[in-house]
Amino acid sequence: MSEQRRRAGFEADPTAVHPVARVAFGVAGAALIVVGVVLLVLPGPGMLLLLAGMVLVARAVPAFARYVEPVRAKAMQGVEASVASGWRIAGSVLAGLGLVAAGVVAVAVPTLPLAGWATGASLVLSGLILLGLLAWSHRRVHGRR
Repeated sequence: MSEQRRRAGFEADPTAVHPVARVAFGVAGAALIVVGVVLLVLPGPGMLLLLAGMVLVARAVPAFARYVEPVRAKAMQGVEASVASGWRIAGSVLAGLGLVAAGVVAVAVPTLPLAGWATGASLVLSGLILLGLLAWSHRRVHGRR
């Protein structure tokens, strides 16, 4: 196989990816990039979503792959910083559990302002995503025990 055809896992050979899949990768990647950029200024895993979106876009447009590695390095720095101390881990776990609890309250007490199943479900989902990313970050940085 020639050096041109050999690529990293997030890159794709344009001839090996179906055109419909390329469009789907591009659209999904662009959506994740937009959400990731928004979450850079709002609380959330902005760099990780930005990285995921860029990886998907790189599957659709191989020339875009050169921009992935700098974002990957920055995202991994953020992952390492998020689990650097016990206090940060404890704060993140409390925030995740707080989101889940707020979601349950939003569903259980519909008389609260802006409460309801949609608000509650989104809060619970956000808390679970936070806890899942925290567990993934901890395993990645500290290894499996």
